[in-house]
Amino acid sequence: MVSKRSPRVVLCAYSEVGAVCLETLLRLKADIVGVYTYRDDPKENVWFRSVEAMAKKARIPVYTPEGFDNSRDVEELLKLKPELLLSCYYRHLLPKSLLEAPSLGAWNMHGSLLPKYRGRACINWALLKGETETGVTLHAMTEAPDKGDILGQEIVPIPRHYTALDLSRDCAAAAGRLLRRSWKPLLSGNPPRTPQDQSRASYFGGRKPEDGRIDWKASAEEIYNLLRAVTRPWPGAFTFREGKKVFLWWGYPRPEETSGSPGEILSLDPLEIATGKGIFVAETLQTEGGPEQTGAAWGETAKISSGQKLE
Repeated sequence: MVSKRSPRVVLCAYSEVGAVCLETLLRLKADIVGVYTYRDDPKENVWFRSVEAMAKKARIPVYTPEGFDNSRDVEELLKLKPELLLSCYYRHLLPKSLLEAPSLGAWNMHGSLLPKYRGRACINWALLKGETETGVTLHAMTEAPDKGDILGQEIVPIPRHYTALDLSRDCAAAAGRLLRRSWKPLLSGNPPRTPQDQSRASYFGGRKPEDGRIDWKASAEEIYNLLRAVTRPWPGAFTFREGKKVFLWWGYPRPEETSGSPGEILSLDPLEIATGKGIFVAETLQTEGGPEQTGAAWGETAKISSGQKLE
């Protein structure tokens, strides 16, 4: 009996989700004829495994164009004759000519429960919005981002103490499980497809380091969610004192009311700060260029006194 030939797969992937999906495909013995990824940015705090290194170790051809604006890059991928195209945290949209080429379709692994949180930085946004669960979605790619029919989803709970790093790791593991579960349906050429409910859709754009500035008029709970979303290895939440940038790496909210004005330091040990609603206890801080310190040690080093304000 002759075994059925595995379809030719091209994987476009980056970050830990991309690494897990590549790992999963290798375990499934997929015929990966090419991996498209990115070279790590030396300015970026890279916490995830290298898709490029994993692919090279598996002796899979690796390509690192900056997207597909160049027709030569499109032609190069088409020469690989993909029968299945998978995108797993690849940062660029793929043109129509690539989406239509594979006979088994082009599919994307997205880091949310679509149609909620379309767009970029969906894990960070879910934390910022105080969600208690999110997940991953495998969906058909269309020219419009994140709008294609859904093949499957995997729910990921968000514990209250989770940071973006914690949630990213859980979502990456969920992506591997979802891809493994979806493999046979994908190979069938006729997997189940559920259209997205466009009326429930939400979209969020990318985030920049400057978006981490703390608004002390926000509630202590909202400030806590900002910290969870952007603390290390992301650029961090920050405020200013006397013109100097101060990173707030960790802390927690307390709901009790305070007569202090937003940003006012209420006590030094623990370091309590008034917000628009509630009190925020700052546990770990760092003046830019200085060492990371506990709230009490930072207050002593910076010669902080009660009644002073953070900007």
